[in-house]
Amino acid sequence: MKNLKTIALAFLAFTATTVASAQTKKIDAAKSNITWVGKKVTGSHEGNVKFKEGTLTFKGAKLAGGNFVVNMASINVTDLKAGEGKEKLEGHLKADDFFGTEKFPTGTLVFTKVAAKQNGVYTVTADLTLKGITKPVTFDMTVKGSKASAAVVVDRTKYDIKYGSGSFFDGLGDKAIYDNFDLAVELAF
Repeated sequence: MKNLKTIALAFLAFTATTVASAQTKKIDAAKSNITWVGKKVTGSHEGNVKFKEGTLTFKGAKLAGGNFVVNMASINVTDLKAGEGKEKLEGHLKADDFFGTEKFPTGTLVFTKVAAKQNGVYTVTADLTLKGITKPVTFDMTVKGSKASAAVVVDRTKYDIKYGSGSFFDGLGDKAIYDNFDLAVELAF
């Protein structure tokens, strides 16, 4: 009986230590950034979108989790200037053909699995929700000090964003837009 109490106390102490070692760090949304690149047959467009909020969770010094909310209405085109089609493209990206930001003002990313790959680099699997549709994405994230970065490739058609997709429409020719878009994520926390 005495041994059973000793084991139970040791287990409780271990559990308390493990729970206490998990640390959640809020990202600085103003200093964090997501840049995007969308490609089409005849070129590409790029821009950024802003974080609303987010956190990274660490166990000791190791990345263990994270979740983020993105303000989809903040979609900004940076390769065009006012009067050169910037406003028109931003309006189209916010419309139902693309992200439908009036109905879906935010996108979310919730880590479901984090695996250490090498010193400061992790393979992350996460649930990405756009337009109310949730699908898994996998990417590598590098953590150095109070910064983290990742390159994420998203297949827009999985989120019912099919406008100009050669996978769904025939005869688009040079008007076709590629299904994947690239995100470069820079986090400060």
